[in-house]
This record gives sequence, structure tokens and C-alpha cells, in this order.
Amino acid sequence: MSTGSNPTPGYNTPIPPEIMTAASVDTPIGTLDFFDGMPDAPTVEKLYDNLLFMRGVETFLSGIPATSIEAIRRGCAAIGAKRASDIVIFDKLMDSNPLFLTGNTDTVYALSILELDRDGPTVVEIPPKCGPGTVDDAWQRFVVDMGAPGLDRGQGAKYLILPPDDDGDLDPPVGGEFAEVGGERYIVAKSPTYVNWLVLRGFLVDGKPDAATSMFEDGLKVYPLKDAEDPPDMQFISGSELAFNTVHSNDFTFYEELDHVVQREPLSLIDPELRGLMASIGIQKGETFNPDPRTRELLTKAVAVGNATARAIFFRPQMKEAFLYEDSGWYAAFVGGSHEWLRDNGQGGRYLDARTLCFYMGTVNTPAMVNKIIGAGSQYAINATDANGDYLDGAKHYRLNLPADFPANDFWSVVVYDPQTRSQLQTEQPFPARNNKRHNLDVNADGSVDIYFGPTAPDGKADNWIQTVPGKGWFAALRLYGPLEPWFDKTWRPGEIELLD
Repeated sequence: MSTGSNPTPGYNTPIPPEIMTAASVDTPIGTLDFFDGMPDAPTVEKLYDNLLFMRGVETFLSGIPATSIEAIRRGCAAIGAKRASDIVIFDKLMDSNPLFLTGNTDTVYALSILELDRDGPTVVEIPPKCGPGTVDDAWQRFVVDMGAPGLDRGQGAKYLILPPDDDGDLDPPVGGEFAEVGGERYIVAKSPTYVNWLVLRGFLVDGKPDAATSMFEDGLKVYPLKDAEDPPDMQFISGSELAFNTVHSNDFTFYEELDHVVQREPLSLIDPELRGLMASIGIQKGETFNPDPRTRELLTKAVAVGNATARAIFFRPQMKEAFLYEDSGWYAAFVGGSHEWLRDNGQGGRYLDARTLCFYMGTVNTPAMVNKIIGAGSQYAINATDANGDYLDGAKHYRLNLPADFPANDFWSVVVYDPQTRSQLQTEQPFPARNNKRHNLDVNADGSVDIYFGPTAPDGKADNWIQTVPGKGWFAALRLYGPLEPWFDKTWRPGEIELLD
């Protein structure tokens, strides 16, 4: 408050200076001019343009989870998977041909898109010995786990996924519960959205995908509940060695992808606050998204800044809890310990940067990737820099030491990715990875393993080498399936990626 005793010029009494607006204000968007607090015409235009721009950036950052699922749906449809019973299976594992956000080379993926507005309640029969499986909704929110981390605990079961507008007697929570339906026992989960992504994983046996492939092809069934008496034939479409795209756009097309999701899904897809944000740039359910040239120009700039911001958050995180160790380049894929992105158990609301980091980098949202589950589930660590803090350069040579007694019950792997596509790096090696169960790795005398990276293999180290590309950057993901206590208590720690050149 003002402490002066004299009236403020133009007033009868002293006015607190902090509530006043100067005649001219310099800001990052330029100089703003006012007549007694009222913005002049050029300032008004500048401010409304900036408001649209800011909301376009926030819409990009908030909408990444949805456009990612939409891109997966489109990518699967492009190779023939158009029914729930059409399964894209990586029977020869996922190589670097398809564009898939941080897809791994180490498990047999089986993917399906559920369209509950078309099919109604949908059954997913999971075979025994299925690895981690998850259903995520159209906004990439967790619906239910299946297989090893699911309620069937790897024993196999029938799951029933209900659409958001199902008016039956069942109203299970997200996450699933057992129920009797038509004389059959199901694990029932209700999705908030019509489109859902089913992603299952099968483990390698003796380093080969054959057993997992057979498990899915012989035992996995997906069909509408209404067709339970005569389910459609399953079709398994190999995604291995195919070039197709499942990555969302990073240009104006992004907003069109997001609009498609908003138009298809129920109004309750997202809360009114987020609906209002998107409506402010022209994306509103029941309305045509057709921005005028000026709006389109501003949104094109907004998506460029949004994309750049997401890349900064992912490649150079500034969240202190993101990094797994002090003075280390290794950081978590899931920051904050919540698959719902609740910061400090909700005290800090939604952890927005943590959510952006995760969904710009990868797909699949499940508690099994976040929670401490000893001997089950999975854990991930990301690194985009060397021990000096510099980005990893495909023209240079590096070494990563992984100490003995690696804390993974099932397996561990290191996979290299392209920073542009966040998909597997495309090189002469179709699988840019090394896996302790799949590869015959040289082991050091102390039990540790050195992984080498570079355009050429070091002499005598080809078995432990992952190829990189001069002129391109890269980043690495360290995966643990069935993580053990030393990972969580950090008594085991991976080395840093050391420059050898």
C-alpha cells in the first residue's frame, strides 16, 4: 500500500502504486501502450494474438497423450488392423522400421485398438503366461492392467471393457474388478472413452520370440461381448520389418489430430477447464475446426514453440526429482511416482512437466511402470548426454559400464533411439539394442558389462556394440523387467556414458 500522505495525481487520495498500469510497458512480446490503463489498438491486437499463441502452446503440451493414441490408431489401421480382433503382432520383434515412440526390441508386442462406440462392451481373453499388458483410454489414461501385473497375475483371464455410456448394472472403477456377466466370470473395467489401446507383451524364451508369438496367436481373443457366442476370426498382422508411422505430428496437423479425438469421444473426455482451453483456439466438440488464416498462422507458430518446449522438457529436464542419481545424466521416464501425474500426492496438483516428458518420449500409462513392484512390472531410465553433460553424437564413440548383479528378475536391455522421431535409431543394425537374454555379451572379470556405442565397433567388442550414425544424435533407454530391490534403493547404479574419442 502507498505510504505517502499526498493524493496520487488525478485522484483525491493516495493510490497504491502496485495496482496502477504505466503508460508504456516493455515486455517479451514488445512494448505495450495504454491511455490511463486502457490498452491502445495495436496493444490490444498484440495481446489477443499472444493469448491465442499461449493457449495454442498449452493445447499442444496438454494434448500429446491423446494425439499419440490417435497416431497409433491410424498407424495400425494403415497396415490393416481395423477391427478389435485385428492384432498387430511383432512376431519377429520390433525393429527400427516402424516409427514407434521408444518401442523396445526385447518383447513380442501384440496391439489392438478397441472402438467401443462401434462394438459396445468388448472382451479380451488373455492367455496364460502373458507378460505385462495394459489398456489405456483415448487420452492415454490407465484403464486396466492385464497379464503379469493384472488381476489374473499371468494365469490368463477374460477381461470385459465397458464403454463410458454403458447403462448396465456394472459400474466398476478404473483398474478392474471381478464380476459375473451372462454366466461368465470377467475382470471388468469401465473406460472413460470409446477408443482404447490394448498393448500386451510376451517375453522371449531362449532369446527367441517363437513361444510368445504362439501364445498370442493360439490364445489371445478380442471380440464384442454381443458376439461372444460366435466371435469373429482373429487376424494377426505382423508389424515386424514394416515401415509405418504411429507418432503424432509436430506441426499444425497436430491440432487436426486432436480435433478428431475431441469430436469422436464423449463430452466428458476431459474436464471443463481443458475443454475451455481447447475451445479458445477453435477445437470444440460439435463445431468444425476451421481457423481463419491469421489464427492458423499463430497456431502454426504455437505448435512450433510447443514442440520445442516438449523437447526441452524431455532432453534437458529441470525437475530436480527427475534425475535418478546425483551428478548423473540418467533420469526417470515417469517422474513423480504417479501414473496420474499427481505431484506430492496431489498437494502440487497435476505434475505437468512430468506428464509432458513421459508422453513426448513414449507410450503406455500404467501403475506397473511407476510403482515399486519387486520382481514384476518394469522400470526405465533415459540418458541423452555423456558424462560431461554434452548431447550424444552419432559420429563419436562411447562406453557404458553396467555393474555386476544387474537388478532385473526377467531381463535388462539398452536400446538406442533417434531424438527426432523418438523411435529406434535406424542403422545397419535392424535392432539398435543389447539385451542380456538375447545377446551373447562379453562379461568383464568383475561381472560387469560394457556396452559400446559409435559408428564402428571397437576392436573385439562387436558383441557389445550398438551402432550410431554420424550427423545424428541419439539417446539411450535402460530397461529392467522384473526390477529388484537394489534398483529401487539405488545400491546398484549404472555408469555414465563415457566419451572415448
